[in-house]
Amino acid sequence: MPIVAQSTETTDWVSRFADEVIAESERRAPGAKTSAATAPDVVVASGLSPSGPIHLGNLREVMTPHLVADEVRRRGHRVRHLISWDDYDRYRKVPAGVPGVDESWAEHIGKPLTSVPAPKGSPHPNWAEHFKAAMTASLAEMGVEFDGISQTAQYTSGVYREQILHAMRHRRDIDAILDQYRTKKAPAKKSQKPVDEAELEAAEGSGAAAEDDGSSGSAGYFPYKPYCGNCEKDLTTVTAYDDDSTELTYACTACGFSETVRLSEFNRGKLVWKVDWPMRWAYEGVVFEPSGVDHSSPGSSFQVGGQIVGIFGGKQPIGPMYAFVGISGMAKMSSSKGGVPTPADALRIMEPQLLRWLYARRRPNQSFKIAFDQEIQRLYDEWDRLDAKVADGSALPADAAAHARAVGTAAGELPRTPRPLPYRTLASVADITAGHEDQALRILGELDPADPIASLDEARPRYDKAEAWINTHVPADQRTIVRQEPDAELLKSLDEPSRQSLRLLLDGLADHWSLDGLTHHVYGVPKVQAGFPAAATPKELPPEIKTAQRTFFALLYHLLVGRDTGPRLPTLLLAVGQDRVRALLGE
Repeated sequence: MPIVAQSTETTDWVSRFADEVIAESERRAPGAKTSAATAPDVVVASGLSPSGPIHLGNLREVMTPHLVADEVRRRGHRVRHLISWDDYDRYRKVPAGVPGVDESWAEHIGKPLTSVPAPKGSPHPNWAEHFKAAMTASLAEMGVEFDGISQTAQYTSGVYREQILHAMRHRRDIDAILDQYRTKKAPAKKSQKPVDEAELEAAEGSGAAAEDDGSSGSAGYFPYKPYCGNCEKDLTTVTAYDDDSTELTYACTACGFSETVRLSEFNRGKLVWKVDWPMRWAYEGVVFEPSGVDHSSPGSSFQVGGQIVGIFGGKQPIGPMYAFVGISGMAKMSSSKGGVPTPADALRIMEPQLLRWLYARRRPNQSFKIAFDQEIQRLYDEWDRLDAKVADGSALPADAAAHARAVGTAAGELPRTPRPLPYRTLASVADITAGHEDQALRILGELDPADPIASLDEARPRYDKAEAWINTHVPADQRTIVRQEPDAELLKSLDEPSRQSLRLLLDGLADHWSLDGLTHHVYGVPKVQAGFPAAATPKELPPEIKTAQRTFFALLYHLLVGRDTGPRLPTLLLAVGQDRVRALLGE
């Protein structure tokens, strides 16, 4: 699957980052290869905290390195994309709107996420696994290949024991680095356009950026926090530590429990976030990892980590700060219950190719919105136009590159809809037919009489996505209900020009019974009525023709569905069927 020629004029942002990642990887291991295939693995990383539903803002944490890793793979290099599941983080709060969760979950605040019960009715053993499972399924549908690492497994099995002991031995050096930032005032935030509460939640990040950087008290600074042996919470304070014996004493402020343990044998605790992250950079040899706004401000974890990583003998990864991912139409979502939509929510209403494209076509530092409202139809129109341009070779190089990254990976193309009919047409059909597949197939089969579809499977999964959008994101008062009986009062009140327009439409109905045919016919009636050819272009027509078309369309909508607007008229006419159209229009 070729992308584009690697030149300064034609490379997209993914290719440029891939160039930098390969160069940086080679700088770190000079002379360690004879070819790309025998070079050490290039390691890129993402971090996700399964502290609640993993939303579409978090997805950028995965998609940015995924796209770069995939480009590096296409060039013949071995790549590991690590997703570090921060499931040993503390449970910070009870997220709103999660089914099967109530205020009783507050009693678990402070415990590791893997020690918190899953929501009621979940088949998963704990809170973290419940939310990891949904994200893992979405990433599989999107073709994202990764190596998942559970931080609970890493810490509780003693994998990081030497790194923990090393951090404790060098705690004064770590404290000195952190102290450079503790007294600095945060710079004034730049003004930005207001965002709603849900968007603020989406921009919040995992919350790890706000965690403390270790305990300082009469016994000194310690970059390690035990989980209490009695209540399992991290509301603990290290009160003594001996470097030679590794004996550590802590006290829990939540339940009063205290104990002394040997840190060289103890696996029930973790490094604080600002030390944990750079430790992992060094341990895994991470070359590329992006960071969100919450981790990238002055004095925050990415900046501080760049200094602390040297204590562990490693280097800070390269990687951009990624911008906010917004949502349009979220207030109307019936599934979110006040929460922020997840990749699974998006994949219910759009194909994975479209979702991949939204992340691939914008540089990481550019914000963008994912549509759950009517805007999704425009996005699909734009995607289909790009698809056509790629097919005929007229797409710009960067656009063609984004398209290639959307439709597949180095492993091959993602499954696609065999007959990708326009999304807005499919949505209209799903709206009008209300789940009756035989009616949907009849209408779709009449869209192109010269090449009719024989099965709904030809239009799937796009048809199913459009149907899901209609059923979950279009308010009931905007759904289309075709009249059962003609509006006799309205028909009786029509003036002669309106009656003439209906006769012109009905006289040509049979001869134009296809999507394209009805499109030309419906738009042509007001032209013919005004004395112009039906095929006349807008440039050849006076402005009042547009007004006449709008008036004619409003009349048809009132007679067919009792509203001023509705689905595109050609689709609506096909859906209603010739006989019923004639009856409702008074023939």
